[in-house]
Amino acid sequence: MNSDKSNKSPSGVTPDRKPTVRKSGASRPAAQDTSPVGKTSAGKKAAVNASPEKPAAAKKAVTKKAAAKKAVAKKAAAAAEPVPAKKAAAKKTAAKKTAAKTAAAKRSAATKAPAKKAPAKKTPARKRESRAAMVRRAHQINRELAELYPYAHPELDFTNPFELLVATVLSAQTTDLRVNQTTPRLFAVCPTPEDMAAMEPERLEELIRPTGFFRAKTKSLLGLSAALRDRFGGEVPGRLEDLVTLPGVGRKTANVVLGNAFGVPGITVDTHFGRLARRFGWTTAEDAEKVEADVAAIFPESEWTMLSHRVVFHGRRVCHSRKPACGACAIAPLCPAYGEGETDPEKAKKLLKYELGGQPGQRLKPPADYPGQPAPPMAPPVGAS
Repeated sequence: MNSDKSNKSPSGVTPDRKPTVRKSGASRPAAQDTSPVGKTSAGKKAAVNASPEKPAAAKKAVTKKAAAKKAVAKKAAAAAEPVPAKKAAAKKTAAKKTAAKTAAAKRSAATKAPAKKAPAKKTPARKRESRAAMVRRAHQINRELAELYPYAHPELDFTNPFELLVATVLSAQTTDLRVNQTTPRLFAVCPTPEDMAAMEPERLEELIRPTGFFRAKTKSLLGLSAALRDRFGGEVPGRLEDLVTLPGVGRKTANVVLGNAFGVPGITVDTHFGRLARRFGWTTAEDAEKVEADVAAIFPESEWTMLSHRVVFHGRRVCHSRKPACGACAIAPLCPAYGEGETDPEKAKKLLKYELGGQPGQRLKPPADYPGQPAPPMAPPVGAS
């Protein structure tokens, strides 16, 4: 039906058409469209058909650029979106925990950190000197000490070699004063090696308790007393080789006994002697036997015993361990360690001890030429009559 309507003329009469015979292989001529619309459509088709096709590489590049633009746009959109409430809360909680940990660490460090101390006084650098110069200076120090302490002596009370041996063993880890206050009662009960060897350990411990380490010292005293009784006929030997075989007796104790009870020269290296020998630059050793060997190589044997007394006297009275009285020291110009202690003369004078400081000495019965006061006896126990 539609085809009939389209072929009618405006007057309603259908014109007669002659049938067109197509020859084989001949192309049908294209109908010409004279309407403006027809021309426009045809032109567009022709233009599209006439334009060359874009290369495949160009198409791919355009596609990649578009994908990249989309990715950037997505990231920007994600950054612009507000953080969900749960994530924001989690971040805040983590931040609070971190801040709390940091504050706790700071408080802990402040609590553990010791209070700042004042900067320690710098000790002047020691000048290098030759061996010969050091030896000359050492001998000069010895002469100065001899003038300062003409009354130097062993600061243990004794009347015979046995009493000196026992008192020296007891002097370990305590003061000579404490020993001198303890030995009168001890020697009143056991004046000989035989008497001491026969004592009950508990009784001996009670007598020497004030000197400290009384159990170990009791064992040593009982052992050396028995050895003197059994091996040396109750007499203290006068040889270093024999003395050091006794329980509780080492080189220091043996040298004290030999030098002061038998007149055999020896160097007594106690804490005071070792400290001053290092400050004077006579040695750098810490071991007592090495210190003894180094000092023995500087001084003649005849000076060894008295040198020991002078150096120990000076260490106890002036050249203290923690705060030497440098400003009141007679040998300060000769000392390489000057400046380690108090250099102000008035302040240093207050640090002096024993007779130099107007205080009692360590012996209850000091030598006649001692310029100080005797030490007081031990006070009786509380409640004793």
